[in-house]
Amino acid sequence: MFLVPTYLAKSGIHGLGVFTPVAIPAGTVVWELNPEIDWALTPAELEAMPEPFRSRVRAYSYLNVDGVYMLCGDNGKFMNHAGVPNCFEDDIRTVAAVDIPANAELTCDYRAFEHAPWVHDLK
Repeated sequence: MFLVPTYLAKSGIHGLGVFTPVAIPAGTVVWELNPEIDWALTPAELEAMPEPFRSRVRAYSYLNVDGVYMLCGDNGKFMNHAGVPNCFEDDIRTVAAVDIPANAELTCDYRAFEHAPWVHDLK
């Protein structure tokens, strides 16, 4: 769940992105896993869901190291990948890697937490 204010807007990276209306200092925890808001779904639970819902969950979730699909319950599912992101993952948190100005897109490196085979093709 985001711990800083965010909004969705058109991204220059891909589709929609997550932006912040406030400046965020480097080292600030911007997102933290919250089991009350973020869904953890086993592959069997995901397969039991009807289409097209199942495909949408796959599109907006990530596969963690335990083989569980994680779906952020807030704008987190819209964070885009960047080869040099302005945020980094620290276990179950996302932290600002640099000072992020107001109205900037928040980006992360999917390779830090996504364990699906396609992630190896990212730059």
